[in-house]
Amino acid sequence: MIEFLQKPWPWYVAGPMIGLIVPILLLIGNKTFGISSSMRHICAACIPANVPFFKYDWKKEVWNLFFVGGIVLGSFFAASFLPNPEPIQIHPRLVEELAGYGVNDINGLVPEQLFNWQALFTLKGFLLMIVGGFMVGFGTRYAGGCTSGHSIMGLSNLQGPSLVATIAFMVGGFLMTNLILPFILKL
Repeated sequence: MIEFLQKPWPWYVAGPMIGLIVPILLLIGNKTFGISSSMRHICAACIPANVPFFKYDWKKEVWNLFFVGGIVLGSFFAASFLPNPEPIQIHPRLVEELAGYGVNDINGLVPEQLFNWQALFTLKGFLLMIVGGFMVGFGTRYAGGCTSGHSIMGLSNLQGPSLVATIAFMVGGFLMTNLILPFILKL
């Protein structure tokens, strides 16, 4: 059983499991799936109610905070007790392309040369971590939800705005990967 948990699950197992979250949440408690709203709930719990954006009954959504807490605890558990003994597999052409940008350490989930405390204080690190993080947060609020909320929950409920948001996420991802990221990595 432990060996089954140490390897990535195939798409035909993981995909349906993710897809089943939508009807289960709707049937059990008329809840919608999404992660980005949990930050608003945390802020509403911590910030005084005189800020209009946080003036709502966040306690009705406390289940979402437990869900996100479970994701965090589950990831720590998996990293600590279920490490994958196999190295991360990256396509050889991508390894070659990254080497062209000076990124050679590709043994972890993210390149250590780009994502570390020292890199944070460089222009490249600032753009990737601070500006990129701000843009993800801003885009999530502007779109009215994150990729999981729109692409999993919204599309399964046939919501038109979720289709538009998902298309925008995909276009933004393609532009970032093929145009913007290569420019930043050359800095």
